[in-house]
Amino acid sequence: MADNAEVIRELYEAMDRHDGAAMAAFYETDGRFRDPAFGELSGAEAGDMWRMLTSRADDLAVELVEHASDGDVGSARWIARYTFTRTGRPVTNHVRAQFRFRDGRIVEHTDSFPFWRWARQALGPTGVVLGLPPFNRLIRRRARRDLGEFRG
Repeated sequence: MADNAEVIRELYEAMDRHDGAAMAAFYETDGRFRDPAFGELSGAEAGDMWRMLTSRADDLAVELVEHASDGDVGSARWIARYTFTRTGRPVTNHVRAQFRFRDGRIVEHTDSFPFWRWARQALGPTGVVLGLPPFNRLIRRRARRDLGEFRG
């Protein structure tokens, strides 16, 4: 049986190294990812999202604050610090993650964070409004469009 706590640790170490390809390798081909910015991604979309994000954030620094696993489930609390490339604004995002594993690979990964706080940091005054429902769908649409362009 795989050490899923080690998988979590290695996932965030890869993110801190800006190694999206290494992050993608931790996901099962039918794996799913969900967060407030992208919504739900499945299969190769999740890996491509990590490749896109790690390739664009030159100053990304990731701190894995705590993590644990029990059988096929796991959790983490992590902090990402980076400059949002579209606006040049600094972001410190505190994230909670929940995982489900199969044979040492991620089959479900859900990140949660205060979307309004993130939008306010990343987008400035515009984010105060766009971070609120129903406007946050505009941010998600933009994130998905960026991912689609990245995927070609």
